[in-house]
Amino acid sequence: MDFPTRHLKQPLPYDPSYEVLEEDEAETIAGLQEQMRDIAGTVHQDSGHAPRGVHAKSHGLLRGTLRVLDNLPPDYSQGLFAASGDYPVVMRLSTTPGDLLDDKVSTPRGMAIKVIGVPGERLADGQGDVTQDFIMVNGPTFQAPTAKKFLGSVKLLAATTDKAPGLKKALSAALQGAEKVIEAVGGESATLVSLGGHPQTHILGETFFSQVPILFGRYMAKLQLVPVSPELAMLKDQTVDLDHKPNGLRGAVVDFMTEHAAEWELRVQLCTDLDETPIEDPTVEWTTPWVAVARIAAPAQAGWTHGLSVLVDDGMQFSPWHCIAAHRPLGSIMRVRRAVYAASARFRAERNGTPLAEPHNLDHWQEH
Repeated sequence: MDFPTRHLKQPLPYDPSYEVLEEDEAETIAGLQEQMRDIAGTVHQDSGHAPRGVHAKSHGLLRGTLRVLDNLPPDYSQGLFAASGDYPVVMRLSTTPGDLLDDKVSTPRGMAIKVIGVPGERLADGQGDVTQDFIMVNGPTFQAPTAKKFLGSVKLLAATTDKAPGLKKALSAALQGAEKVIEAVGGESATLVSLGGHPQTHILGETFFSQVPILFGRYMAKLQLVPVSPELAMLKDQTVDLDHKPNGLRGAVVDFMTEHAAEWELRVQLCTDLDETPIEDPTVEWTTPWVAVARIAAPAQAGWTHGLSVLVDDGMQFSPWHCIAAHRPLGSIMRVRRAVYAASARFRAERNGTPLAEPHNLDHWQEH
């Protein structure tokens, strides 16, 4: 593995002064909790089941192994990645809405990774846990610059949850057409994509990004997950037929994973200064180099089953705050996620009667 021998700028060590509380951040947290509860409550009322407030629909549920690369440079040999080793992982592929839409309503895709058996100092509310979660979406930047702006986006989601699914499909088709026009002239509209204009491509071919930063030992970083095994890489931009297939993305994952193993590369980019690589504005795309720190390998497997959905969708919570102290989340978006994700998880557990617990192993993983 080749590593950069130098940077244009050296990585910036973390200082608490780099994080700045937003005005009325506590009120924003309360507002987000209310909106997420409304989304999950609406879906629960309609279906009798309480999903996540966002990323409700899973398309792939995978087990694999994360292997930290040998001989990482000192700047990248931090936290979980300080020493080579293997860790079991759970991977959950999803799309962003809080209601369970037909896949023809094509929205951004998510990848949540739960690394199990991670040693290290924990945050106060994570004592006894051994997990490290990484939450990613298939775009390099977050849609909102502040937590308050994010609340505005979530209010729109809440207002349209379970409303006019047929109209959403028609709107999504129109937005996908508009996005193709923009892409044809070399652009991309995050707004159109988030509203349902995402191309109908294979979810396993996507590259995923943390979008918002975390501590990386003494530094600050964003993460990227890239498909690297040949069969997986060939899925990049591959169109999936979703006509009359409301769960077509899930079917595509199952078809692939039952026949193929898959491998991804986990990469890190470090913060070098607060102007070009800001902590509190996740709409700014960092331009520092991506450096590989680990590989994730998943053997051929079922890809998704109802039993796995009960185990993972209902029985697990994915949160960037499931972490060791060396990878504590940073910035306003991450701060509001802490309370909001916890409240959403409690709502799901209470309504579904399924206790949530952080796994210590994958002994109960059964593909049935």
